[in-house]
Amino acid sequence: MRIFMQSLPGSNEPPRYFQLILQQDLLGGWSLIREAGQQGTRGTLRREQFLDLEAAQAALVKARDQQLKKGFRVMFSQGAEEPGSGRSFHD
Repeated sequence: MRIFMQSLPGSNEPPRYFQLILQQDLLGGWSLIREAGQQGTRGTLRREQFLDLEAAQAALVKARDQQLKKGFRVMFSQGAEEPGSGRSFHD
C-alpha cells in the first residue's frame, strides 16, 4: 500500500510531500515507511515495524489523518481498502 500526499505550495517555497508505504517484510511482519520533505530536496525517512497487518494499517490510517489535518492532500493512493470500511485509504 502506498499513499503520496502533498501540501499546497507557499509563495516562495516548493510544496512539501509526505509518503506512507506499507510493505510486508521477509519474516511475515509489516513495515510502515514514512518519508517527508520538500519537493526537490532530500527527505527524512522513518521505518516502524509491526507484527500484524491490522496494527500496521491502523498506524497508516492515523498517520494519513494527521497529515490531512495539517493541510496535506492525497495525490496518489495505491493498494488495499481501509479494513472493515469498504472505502479506499484516500477517501
